[in-house]
Amino acid sequence: MANDVIVHNSHSVAYSVVAYHTAFLKAHHPAEFMAALLSSNIGKTEEVIKYIAEAREMQIEVLAPDVNESGWRFTVVGDKRVRFGLGAIRNVGRGAIDSLIGAKTEGPFTSLYDLCSRVDLRVCNKRVFEALIAAGACDGLGGHRAQLLAALDHAINEASLRQEETAKGQVSLFGDLLGDDADDTTGSGNGGAPPPLPSVPVWSESERLTREKELLGFYISGHPLEPYRTECELFTNSTVAQLGNWTGDAVTIGVVVTAIKKQISKRSGAEFARLTVEDFSGSSEVLVFPEAWAVIAERVRPDVPLLLKGGYSRKDQGVESATFIVDTVTRFAEVRANGELAVAIDLSRGLDLAPGVMDDVRASVEAHEGSAPLELRWDDGTGRIIRFRSKSLTVAASPAILSDLRALLGADRVRLVRAGS
Repeated sequence: MANDVIVHNSHSVAYSVVAYHTAFLKAHHPAEFMAALLSSNIGKTEEVIKYIAEAREMQIEVLAPDVNESGWRFTVVGDKRVRFGLGAIRNVGRGAIDSLIGAKTEGPFTSLYDLCSRVDLRVCNKRVFEALIAAGACDGLGGHRAQLLAALDHAINEASLRQEETAKGQVSLFGDLLGDDADDTTGSGNGGAPPPLPSVPVWSESERLTREKELLGFYISGHPLEPYRTECELFTNSTVAQLGNWTGDAVTIGVVVTAIKKQISKRSGAEFARLTVEDFSGSSEVLVFPEAWAVIAERVRPDVPLLLKGGYSRKDQGVESATFIVDTVTRFAEVRANGELAVAIDLSRGLDLAPGVMDDVRASVEAHEGSAPLELRWDDGTGRIIRFRSKSLTVAASPAILSDLRALLGADRVRLVRAGS
């Protein structure tokens, strides 16, 4: 009996066998298992985000799509490495993917010009190539994404002319006489080299991630929260994946907002909002009531790392998926600027440091002035930790100062902590 429902033993046994098989595959073939799980959810953004987060917790690296390694589905390409499936890229249809997969059986693509020349341009149009480039699928073809996009029109035009000549039965006179394609500029392995890519600025990380988000539905080569991972660990007590589990305590999460849906209350006529938020664990929707929205609306922007504080309504207690209600918003950049983070240096009795290293530490600190307190934590060997906070030195809680100090003292001796903790 289960919830007053009679379940036949044969039915239960079948479920237990499936559960055993699933657990066995996940334990002994984790990369293959997660690749299959992700492939079965292509097109379901929230599920894919959740399973990518789970894969990373299992130390499985989920790589960006690649025209030379990706198939239609997610593919295992090495020990604990899964390559993103081309079928999950928006604006890239099945016909274009089939053409690409068929073309690469002749060998890997060596350049953007080679790629354009070998696929069927009747199904692989400019929009398809733009999507492949922005999603990172062409990163292995040389150059950066802005260069590839700038060269795309020329590459397509060159490839189109060649395909038209081939369709009409035309060949290059000199290339035929010499026994090779003397005028080949595609870099397709037939004797020519591709033209140099245009010299254009690299996309900023923000632009790169935003374009990935548009094409994939989530971030794959990075995350806007990544620079604030330490703050997420120090200042939050929950994750997006855990939202919906009712609690009477205050909840703090670190997120980026990926969508803002403004609405008007029928009761009061005031504006409120539903926000789609995302962290490393997944994506979910949260609610901001009119009173709070009037205060924080100007602070909420897409893809800006935020610290959200809020909780749940009493009436949602016992509900299967309770709605998280946002009360306040703080930008993570402000957490650093307000001195809420400190840079801690852990030293201990018996530590053998090179002569003059502390002079170098001071010089590095003075070169990175900021608002974060600098703390020295001394272990005297008796289990007692003595803390000293500098009255005259404060630093910028940035990756640069952490990198400098760790190079001088060791990676495990320099860290960010909550100020005063």
